[in-house]
Amino acid sequence: MIIGHKRLQLVFRGAVGALDGSLIHAVVPTKEQDLYRGRGKRDCYQNVLAICDFNMIFTFIVAGWEGVAHDSRILSEALSDPHVPFLFPPPKKYYLSDAVYAHTREFMALYCNVRYWLGDFRRRRALTNKEKFNHTHAKLQNVIERAFDVLKARFPILKRMAPFPLETQRNLTIARFVLHNFIRKEGLSDELFEQYDQPNVSFRNTHVHVDVDEDEVEAHGTASDREYITQLLDKIAEQLMQSTEQII
Repeated sequence: MIIGHKRLQLVFRGAVGALDGSLIHAVVPTKEQDLYRGRGKRDCYQNVLAICDFNMIFTFIVAGWEGVAHDSRILSEALSDPHVPFLFPPPKKYYLSDAVYAHTREFMALYCNVRYWLGDFRRRRALTNKEKFNHTHAKLQNVIERAFDVLKARFPILKRMAPFPLETQRNLTIARFVLHNFIRKEGLSDELFEQYDQPNVSFRNTHVHVDVDEDEVEAHGTASDREYITQLLDKIAEQLMQSTEQII
């Protein structure tokens, strides 16, 4: 269930979660630092790919990738690696992802080259059907941004990692995700979850967001899969446009 956006649930009825990447601080040997420094970063980071449901519970995580690794590449490797138990959505369901991931049957990304950050729409409302789609998509996908923020606020080590071996740093990161899920699933009273439970909460963006170069976005799935999700995306965009016109 899409918590906090009941009306949007009717439009995005196939959405079962959100996918994104986040940078976790890493302590790296000097000879490897160029790989972990990330784009435009001074410190070193591991790049973590995760999926969460709309209750901010993480359902899949791949940790330990170098900071320079492109999000789309990490996803492609996770999909093709038989040793990674990737959690595919049920038939006719999909994860919401941002523009650095390719469209396919299981992943609904955004319209490229159309504004999509929530902050962009605070200055000027969505006007076209593609902008309305991106704005609505961003409202729903920000559940994983909020989940990452809860995780990092609770566990400061993810912002300033201790100098353990890289494998230990990766395992410590995964353990924090597990603890995050335990607290959420057990329904424990928690100030951080209460703070970020609101779907429109404002937060400082500290995750993996880069300018989208379509040549870097790795395609996956079949051509028919990509055509299917593109047609569905256009259908949802038109529905959003029509609903706005009816209100006006």
